[in-house]
Amino acid sequence: MAQIEVHDLEGKVVEQVDLPGGVFDGVVRLHLIHEMVKFQLASQRAGTHSTKGRAEVHGSNAKPFRQKGTGRARAGDVKSPIWRHGGTTFGPKPRDYTHKMNKKMKLGALRSALNLKWKEGKLKVVRDLDIEAPRTKLMIGALERLDTRGKTLLVHGTPGENFLLAVRNLQGTKPLSVEGLNVYDIMWHEHLVCTKDALGSLEKRLAG
Repeated sequence: MAQIEVHDLEGKVVEQVDLPGGVFDGVVRLHLIHEMVKFQLASQRAGTHSTKGRAEVHGSNAKPFRQKGTGRARAGDVKSPIWRHGGTTFGPKPRDYTHKMNKKMKLGALRSALNLKWKEGKLKVVRDLDIEAPRTKLMIGALERLDTRGKTLLVHGTPGENFLLAVRNLQGTKPLSVEGLNVYDIMWHEHLVCTKDALGSLEKRLAG
């Protein structure tokens, strides 16, 4: 079973723990990650875009001028798509963009995303995320000592109030519970920082 170092917020290694074997098996299935990101982004689309066809736009149904003898192209009504203010041909209509992914694929995608961060050396485990005071400066210093400059996802178990207040103003840094952990957030952030208790909860979350 693979092991990983556990740091404190000073950046010092305090112990080593075993990585959950049911989660960190070293297997990265990129196609599952890709499908899951598409699934999440598609689920966020409202699908409320709409255009009016020639049967829906306001206008007369009368023939605007006679068929022959005018020197103009024949026209049946002013709502034709080739006329100004006419209807739209094959325009977007309200639709549902979501598509299906079964539970096994979703769990496999999440495992793969976690394994990818681990293999890239972008996964850090900390003893806790408790800081002395609700100050953003303290949180910035802790992340710098952990060498996680840039977009960082902070996965916690039971967060302290000081931590939540300190991190909310940090651009590019997002706190997330184990229950809310998802593939898109893992891939969007460069670094993944996980507390020791959250690491233990991952195996329960990904059981199945």
